[in-house]
Amino acid sequence: MPSPRDLLNAAKAEIREIDPQEVAAHLADYTLLDVREPDEYEQGAVPGAVHVPRGQLEFSVEGRLRDKTAPVAVYCAGGTRSAFAAKTLQDLGYTDVVSITGGFNKWKDEGLVWSTPRTMTQDQRIRYARHLLLPEVGEKGQLKLLDAKVLLLGAGGLGSPAALYFAAAGVGTIGIIDMDVVDSSNLQRQILHTMDRVGMRKVDSAKAALTAMNPDVEVLTYDVRLGADNILDIIDGYDVIVDGTDNFPTRYLVNDASLLKRIPVVHGSIFRFDGQVTVFNPYVGPCYRCMIPEPPPAELAPSCAEAGVLGVLPGIIGSLQAVEAIKLILGLGEPLVGRLLTYDALEQSFRTFKVRRDPECPACGDNAGPIQIAEYDDLCMPHPVHA
Repeated sequence: MPSPRDLLNAAKAEIREIDPQEVAAHLADYTLLDVREPDEYEQGAVPGAVHVPRGQLEFSVEGRLRDKTAPVAVYCAGGTRSAFAAKTLQDLGYTDVVSITGGFNKWKDEGLVWSTPRTMTQDQRIRYARHLLLPEVGEKGQLKLLDAKVLLLGAGGLGSPAALYFAAAGVGTIGIIDMDVVDSSNLQRQILHTMDRVGMRKVDSAKAALTAMNPDVEVLTYDVRLGADNILDIIDGYDVIVDGTDNFPTRYLVNDASLLKRIPVVHGSIFRFDGQVTVFNPYVGPCYRCMIPEPPPAELAPSCAEAGVLGVLPGIIGSLQAVEAIKLILGLGEPLVGRLLTYDALEQSFRTFKVRRDPECPACGDNAGPIQIAEYDDLCMPHPVHA
């Protein structure tokens, strides 16, 4: 029966060990893998190291280190666990793996660079456990969400589900602009609000709901009309704008301001049984003016208050907007840039249409002049700023 020492020697015989100084001299060439326990990692680590505890290695590392040909330098506290980990990586098909001699202790003793990583609390680890299990999100992605700032234009039908999912996902700062009050007619679709908050300012009702859901979230409220005089100040500093407005003047205003500030806009709209979602990423894809150069006449563009809307529809479209915003924050997947996703609730069908940048667009085209932030109420009759 082999002893633990025998197993260690057998593992070391099949791997390559490397001195910390050699790794530090060629740091850009390696992906560092820290296989210590979370409490060890929280006390200090090599900056940029990927953290996968040794006990989770076999089931988690392939989701974190996808390129099995890239050089990997593994370290633990003293060099024992990293030797076993390096052998495991080789067994999993990784072709260029080394174990750092002496581990993190020797790394520190030799005066090499290390830092105390930012980590989540135990309560946060429990709350966001299902995110942490996703290799595409993990702790690094969850910290990005906690640092993110998302602005919701409207606390109505589209803003309600988006806001709730942002809060649940741990988006650290949620801004909400709305100058309306909660009305009982809103409750058929605006799920942020409740009967006991009828008559309350919508931004206050939204803040009460979101902070009750997640104390990690800071909710900033703007109980004002969004206009040319305040839009640049309001949107400044946000990572993503989620547009839940239902009138063309505000959409054009938001488009121009977002181009000026280079903030992506996740656009959503609903009408009766139909909805649509797209992403306007400034100067990467088309803008709103590329898609709709001119608004239709007011009589051809009734609001939901005039034409009605199936109550569950904004829940679907608003949730899709939340997905797109989170993808932008995390850099995941293929956002709906240059694509318009439409949904027909009666057919229960989705369709996707290409939307291309217009080289002659007056806002983002090749020869566009300086962007002017101005009111556009003369384009069509204004409607409320939320669905």
